[in-house]
Amino acid sequence: MLSVEHLSIEFSSKPILDDISFLINKKDRIALVGKNGAGKTTLLRLLAGEYEPTSGVISRDSDLTIGYLPQVMLFQDNKSLCEEVMTVFQGEDEARFIAEMDKTIIGLGFERKDFERPCNEFSGGWRMRIELAKILLRHPDLLLLDEPTNHLDIESIQWLEQFLSQSNSAVLLVSHDRAFLNHATNRTIEITLGRIYDYNVPYDQFVQLRQERHEQQVRAFLNQQKMIEETEAFIERFRYKATKAVQVQSRIKQLDKLERLEVDLEDTSRLNLRFPPAPRSGDFPIIIEDLEKAYQGTDHPVISHVNLTIRRGEKVAFVGKNGEGKTTLVRCIMDQLDYFGNLKVGHNVKIGYFAQNEASLLDENKTVFETIDYVAVGDIRTKIRDILGAFMFGGEASEKKVKVLSGGERSRLAMIRLLLSPCNLLILDEPTNHLDMPSKDVLKAALKDFDGTVICVSHDRDFLDGLVDKVYYFGEGHVREYLGGIYDFLRSRQLTSLQDLEHNTRSSQSNAKESNSCAKEDYAQQKAQAAAKRKKEKQIADTEAAIAQLEAEQAQLESLLNDPANQTSENFQQYEHIKHEIEQKMYEWEILSDI
Repeated sequence: MLSVEHLSIEFSSKPILDDISFLINKKDRIALVGKNGAGKTTLLRLLAGEYEPTSGVISRDSDLTIGYLPQVMLFQDNKSLCEEVMTVFQGEDEARFIAEMDKTIIGLGFERKDFERPCNEFSGGWRMRIELAKILLRHPDLLLLDEPTNHLDIESIQWLEQFLSQSNSAVLLVSHDRAFLNHATNRTIEITLGRIYDYNVPYDQFVQLRQERHEQQVRAFLNQQKMIEETEAFIERFRYKATKAVQVQSRIKQLDKLERLEVDLEDTSRLNLRFPPAPRSGDFPIIIEDLEKAYQGTDHPVISHVNLTIRRGEKVAFVGKNGEGKTTLVRCIMDQLDYFGNLKVGHNVKIGYFAQNEASLLDENKTVFETIDYVAVGDIRTKIRDILGAFMFGGEASEKKVKVLSGGERSRLAMIRLLLSPCNLLILDEPTNHLDMPSKDVLKAALKDFDGTVICVSHDRDFLDGLVDKVYYFGEGHVREYLGGIYDFLRSRQLTSLQDLEHNTRSSQSNAKESNSCAKEDYAQQKAQAAAKRKKEKQIADTEAAIAQLEAEQAQLESLLNDPANQTSENFQQYEHIKHEIEQKMYEWEILSDI
């Protein structure tokens, strides 16, 4: 189908890929992985014909068709969504493809009301979805996809997984979404130090095999380094002894002919990254009651009847299709938007906010070090280089200008800025979009250890897994609470395999009248549940306050009883009475907390 033989490419005399060879066969679904800057996008552009190799050959079947989705595209047309997608079928029987087109567009997250909207009304992320839909509908023999999940929500990602698994096209894709790679691919090619390593297994199995290979490479590298040092020491010791001249020359030739091993030594300093200790906040950092937000000129709200309470120390996820109000609610919490209803930010809550466009707000003319040095205060300034190293900006990388950084590097730098401000409520809006897997692992570990509260808007299931203990699902203008982790939520909505979004969408439309007739009843029930929940939370808060007061009185009595002169029967009776009251209140608190 397609073969790569002894391919090399270099830019400005710097080798990117060096003498690589591999085959892509029909129905291969290949994950292309490697560090940022390893050459993944370069290889995709070579295969798509946008670059020419410095040396080597790319052989394609004569009738091979390729669909290529790059990370960045330019959009210029003024067609409607439907008209633009229909250009795929020019010269063919368009009627045969309508059902497939509908299924694909809806599967990628659009709604029927979007079909006639001009494409230039959509954001860049939605425009990428349109281009992805066009590519998928062409059914090329080979799909080359560069970060296709960056602008997709969880449901659309799962739809794409299913599409790729059932497609007759071969696939070569780049993604930092570990769960997506495991579900969508069956082979993994790693690029490291200009070379490739081909594994005929999904990503998780590749990680295990790669670790074994890396350990073997490190041992071989260290053994060779020891041999080189010993040989160079022999040469230096006997260089000027005539009796050793033959042996010295032999060993010099031996070193000249030696093929030097290289190994991609991993930076483990990043594993120690931690957020600063969180100042203590009130018990309920966020309480929202009957919040509604509609944008000017629209007939219906983006979100309505939102009732939620987030307790101190909780880590929660906001999930749902794009456009359902996740970022809108975040901006309401940040007091960036007006709204109807009640939204209370709790006592002593200090918010650290990572917006979707955070990386674009950096000063491009500053260096990496200057960017952090500008915002760092106090003792933390002595640790700037350690922090930069933890996020892979060690050494010369700290002197790079922001304007030359990749999207992933900018996101990492913006995340470092967030680390420097002590806060007890972190709000992260799509923090992993441009982070590679090592960086995401670092961030996830730091968030798990963070002793404050976290709200994370994300479509990355693997990132959320094990991190959050509550999920808020945004859909149809409402927000629903699910207790448990991200996969508990997915199972509750039968989204582990995502059978057929088109069927679900049509079913929901056919049941619209029935849903509307139940809306008032549902809302009344929802209000009653919310009121009961608020009542219980108030009871819990009152009980906690009573316990704190009793414990303070107990501490005072204990201090008093330390003096023998105060060890009267009356004081001991009072002490036992307070102790009994604390036990009773603790019992009440446990009952309330378990309801």
